[in-house]
Amino acid sequence: MDLFDQSPLRHANAPLAVRMRPESLDEYVGQEHILGQGRLLRRAITEDVLRSIILYGPPGVGKTTLGYVISRTTKGVFINVSATTTGVSELKKLAGEARDRRAFHGQRTILFVDEIQRLNKGQQDVLLPAVEQGDLILIGATTENPYFEVNAALLSRSQIYQLKPLTADDLFIVAEHALQDPRGLGEISCTVTEEALTHLTRIANGDARVLLNNLEFAVLTTLPNEEGVRVVDLGVAEEAAQAQRVRYDKSGDNHYDVISAFIKSLRGSDPDAALYWYARMVYASEDPRFIVRRLLVHAAEDVGMADPNALLMAQAAGFALEWLGMPEARIPIAQAIIYIATAPKSNSVITAVDGALAAVEKTGAYPVPTHLRDAHYAGAAKLGHGQGYKYPHDYLHHYVAQDYMPENLKDFRVYAPSDQGREKIIKERLDYFRKR
Repeated sequence: MDLFDQSPLRHANAPLAVRMRPESLDEYVGQEHILGQGRLLRRAITEDVLRSIILYGPPGVGKTTLGYVISRTTKGVFINVSATTTGVSELKKLAGEARDRRAFHGQRTILFVDEIQRLNKGQQDVLLPAVEQGDLILIGATTENPYFEVNAALLSRSQIYQLKPLTADDLFIVAEHALQDPRGLGEISCTVTEEALTHLTRIANGDARVLLNNLEFAVLTTLPNEEGVRVVDLGVAEEAAQAQRVRYDKSGDNHYDVISAFIKSLRGSDPDAALYWYARMVYASEDPRFIVRRLLVHAAEDVGMADPNALLMAQAAGFALEWLGMPEARIPIAQAIIYIATAPKSNSVITAVDGALAAVEKTGAYPVPTHLRDAHYAGAAKLGHGQGYKYPHDYLHHYVAQDYMPENLKDFRVYAPSDQGREKIIKERLDYFRKR
């Protein structure tokens, strides 16, 4: 089945989102940053000089639609395949036909690959020579970050365009067009209130397909009133689209973007933002253990000795999760998030441990000073182990100056306490000891 098949029967029975697919760039809504007047991609399409491109963005923002518009614009042969149903042999055949078409007829071939991230390495390698030699103009559409999913060689030969979620204004235009156009709902006598349309656009969350599906369902399931008009009010809209979609793929780059925003909000001492990103993950059914593990790391890495209790709070959140489970554990986890976000910050711990590891890697294994060696086993005294060691508790303030480092590293320092929170007291104490 061709995604771009426009037979009358298929068109009449197709969902509203398919029936309303734009026929030209003038009908295309959104993505002004790459398709606005004067933009290079728009000129390449209208002048039919397109080169290989990768269209990257979430569902419902117009990737396949843009491919369809290009198919209606180009003078070349346009072929559409889906990565989920296309094998190596078919791709080899398409590449061979494109080579012959160019050699014998001087005709270009544009290959649109939907969900290109699903092509394995072998399949992508088949396309590479044809793309490199110009036999095929590749248009790949993907919801996943192409830098993670697409062969680097293919990427280097393609322009990557990121499509963004449609704005509320964009979605209003899409909805109004669908309500007026005979291809859509224009031949149905209906009225959609402003409140209902606002709700439908908000629920769609930047996805035109979701908006049109909900709009069509709301209109078709509403009975006409005495005047024969179907009135879609807020109540109908809420029933037609009950739950807001949260765009979140636990295996994709959005997963990493959200957790990155969460950690940076914690580090930036913004509890409100941290709780928001936490809620996004909870709403999308992220593994709560993953969230707590990140809390543990952040408590040690970015709060550290400025407030050692932060690590205990993260640990308590993990304990609560194991004993209570969700949704009850959402509260102690949120408490740990607020505590860690508002705690004083210091990254001296990670600087110290990484400095120590680097020193060991660089210097190797210096011998342990004799006075620090274990003196508890038989024969240790004869070897002089432990001789000269000073027991700190026998001295004033439970401290005595003595060397604890190998001879070659007497002046070695990696821990530099900050002046934040409790670490300010630690700094004063260490400065006193080190001066002695």
